[in-house]
Formats: sequence, C-alpha cells, structure tokens
Amino acid sequence: MSAAPEILSDEKPLTELERVVDTYIAPVKTFTDIRRNASWWVPWLLISIFGLAMVLVVDKKLGMETVYENQLRNSPKQWDKYEQLPADQKATQLRVAARITDYFAYGSPVLTLIFVAIMAAVLMATFNFGFGAEVKFQQAMAISMYAFLPSIIKSLIAIGVVGMGAAEGFTFQNPVASNLGGLADPSRSHFLYSVLTSIDAFTIWTLILTGIGYSCVTRVKRGTCMGVVFGWWVVVTLVAAGFGALFA
Repeated sequence: MSAAPEILSDEKPLTELERVVDTYIAPVKTFTDIRRNASWWVPWLLISIFGLAMVLVVDKKLGMETVYENQLRNSPKQWDKYEQLPADQKATQLRVAARITDYFAYGSPVLTLIFVAIMAAVLMATFNFGFGAEVKFQQAMAISMYAFLPSIIKSLIAIGVVGMGAAEGFTFQNPVASNLGGLADPSRSHFLYSVLTSIDAFTIWTLILTGIGYSCVTRVKRGTCMGVVFGWWVVVTLVAAGFGALFA
C-alpha cells in the first residue's frame, strides 16, 4: 500500500463540523486536515456530552448501586466475598462502591482526556522513534479524539436500551452488546471473558480510524500504521485481561 499523500496547497480547509461528519463517512479527509489544524477539543466535547448523557440516564433508570453489583457479578471471587458479608457490611460496601462508581462515571470527560493523552503519547513515540515520523503531540491527540467519535453512537444505543428498560446486567465497561463477551462465562474464565469483551465492533472501528489517521498525518504506509495500532491494542488487551483475572 502506498504512503499517505501530501496535502495539496489548494485543498479546501474543513470546518470543525465537516471534520466530525467526515470522520464517519470520509475519514481520510478529516485526518488529512489534521496536518493543517490539530485542534481536538470539538470531538472531546461531543464525546463528553453524549457520554455524560448516558451516565445520567443510567443513574436515573438503574442507579449506581445496581451498576456496581452488575460489575461485581462478572468477578466471581469478589462476588462470593460480597455475598458472604453480613447485611450491614454489605450495605456499607455497596454504598461506598456506588459513590466511587458515581465519581468515575461523572468524571468520564477527564478520564477520557487522560486516557487519550496516554494513548497519543505512546503512539506518537512509536511512530517518531520507530518509523522516523514527525508527529506532534497535538496531532496525535487530534487523531485519537476523532478516532473515538464512534463512541457517541455507542452511547446513544446504550441510552436507548437503558431508557426502554432492557438493560439487565448493564455495566459501564460493557454498556452495549457489540462484542464477543457473550460467548464466555466469566465464572469459568475471566481472562477469556475480558479478551472477548475487548473484541468490540466500536473498538475495532476506533482502531481502524486511528490507523487511517496516522497514515494520513505521517508518510508511513497504511498497512504498517494498522499493524502498529492493532499491535498495541493486542498487548494492552492481554495485559489488562491478565491483571483482571488475578483479582476476579
């Protein structure tokens, strides 16, 4: 596959709205435009708004205590310990855990910013030191933020499902059944469950967009960019699943 094309001098600059829309229908246009303007606050703002809307609906319809219990059920060892607690201790743990879940849920815009910044820094270093690219941190942030725009659709689906009262077993880690997690029983193999849950349609969409983004901003071939992005995803997924299995 050929290297990413140069930006033509007479190429029309995109507005922020056009960049958001093109991320879904013509991502090459959006990511090529990042070489001209590396602004990333608009996609972050949109992701935050829809993410918080989902949290608000979940809080009103289900409550954070239910969400915490649903998540705990996916960790059989932790669930067994919780079930064996006296009623007063169980109530205290549930109340504290629900409050912590509440803080993390409503603090998701900040957590997203931190996560994307780490992701951007790792990929920027990989491409700059490993492939001789010259990606700036601002550009890496913009690539990742625009690549995360599919999460808006995921939030909207979750809002619809929860709003209709069909959200049994809802967790923020797996708000929509768009992955292979249903093929595994966490009580038998939490590691396998975590890996299969990570094989998510929206995650793969984001990874593909990220690969496209780096191929447009750098002169690295599209296939190589995809290999780097998916390679890091495999590493992070396996490590996270391994740690999760230790405490499940």
